[in-house]
Amino acid sequence: MAFLTFKGGIHPYDGKELSKDKPITDYLPKQELVYPLSQHIGAPAKSIVEKGDHVLAGQKIAETGGFVSSPIHASVSGTVTAVGRVRNNMGNMVDAITVENDGKYESIEMQKVDSLDSLSKEEIIKRIQDGGVVGMGGAGFPTHVKLSPKEPDKIEYVLVNGAECEPYLTSDYRRMMEQPDLVVGGLKCMLKLFDNAKGCICIEDNKPDCIAKMTEFVKDEPRIEVKTLKTKYPQGAERCLINAVTDRELNSSMLPADVGCVVDNVDTVCAICRAVLEGRPVIEKIVTVTGDGIANPQNFRVKTGTSFAELIEAAGGFKGSVEKVVSGGPMMGFAMFDYHVPIVKTSSAILCLTKDVVAANEESACINCGRCVSGCPARLVPSRLATYAEEGQEELFVKFNGMECVECGCCSFVCPAKRPLTQSVRSMRKMVLANRKKPK
Repeated sequence: MAFLTFKGGIHPYDGKELSKDKPITDYLPKQELVYPLSQHIGAPAKSIVEKGDHVLAGQKIAETGGFVSSPIHASVSGTVTAVGRVRNNMGNMVDAITVENDGKYESIEMQKVDSLDSLSKEEIIKRIQDGGVVGMGGAGFPTHVKLSPKEPDKIEYVLVNGAECEPYLTSDYRRMMEQPDLVVGGLKCMLKLFDNAKGCICIEDNKPDCIAKMTEFVKDEPRIEVKTLKTKYPQGAERCLINAVTDRELNSSMLPADVGCVVDNVDTVCAICRAVLEGRPVIEKIVTVTGDGIANPQNFRVKTGTSFAELIEAAGGFKGSVEKVVSGGPMMGFAMFDYHVPIVKTSSAILCLTKDVVAANEESACINCGRCVSGCPARLVPSRLATYAEEGQEELFVKFNGMECVECGCCSFVCPAKRPLTQSVRSMRKMVLANRKKPK
């Protein structure tokens, strides 16, 4: 049987055996909760509470700051103790609301609906927006915007990204195994918005039990099917997934809707289901705490705003000499210098790695082996682009399609010279985008 895939990619050690068989367990926070006002792409949310206010779980505490924005909700009941600047999981100082947890977990009354059929398309979008749903496996693009393309009748595919190709991460796998009803329910909500589309739940072939479960679950759903993908990184990257399933291609200037597709990951689709049918906003996350440097790897269901440090402790704390604590996975996550920071909507994992796993090889000169070219899913020449970036040659960088890079990290991973290819290209891309915004 031929599995769907894309050109390029790599096969790193996936580390999923550490946590894939650990069922999702609930963790209730013991410390105060911190809610950054920017947990998404677009304008930051605006606080609508003040110090001293009492809030309930599910209550909106920050409203949207524009169309491309998303509200923030309290995940516990308690008292607002501060509205000010804090450090987020990327190390940046941002505006945030701090709530002291009273331990009662009193909630607002959720506005449930009897059935999806009772809602219009506009009502579905409104409930998604009011629920603060954003892309929870990536950059956090507001979902109500993604589901409002200019020409909805031209959408032919709604893809649920269940590839979870990032090494070590198992939260989406556990979600599909334990809560297939939420995955399918969310997909049905999306399909109601696009009359001409069919739904595809896309899963890599290293999850045969998950493929079997989801296939059985959708056997009576005429508009939904399961697509089996070849296990390869970065199979779950948006462009790679679309290319593998539909054989369509898009570049950096295009959106998936331009090729008739809408893509959301498993966690986001589950959040859509709960927001639309239950009226429940995004106040929880499934987070994998794993790595050879963690005592007892787990998949936790946690309240947004919970400290990374609390979850590390809940998983038994560090084991051995931990060299790196990473927010996310080893390929596209980022190392943290302070883990006393909050879980946000886009948090997917806490990865703790020891010195034995973290490579400490010195950089050397490029040997022109071509491995970075073979691995690049965007079909670029990363070694050349990195050189242009290091030399500040912006014009040549753009000419040779540097802006098409998806920053997946494949080139850096396979480079025998240990050149920081991805980092160099990423820095130049940021510079190009910043220069384009400057007034001429």
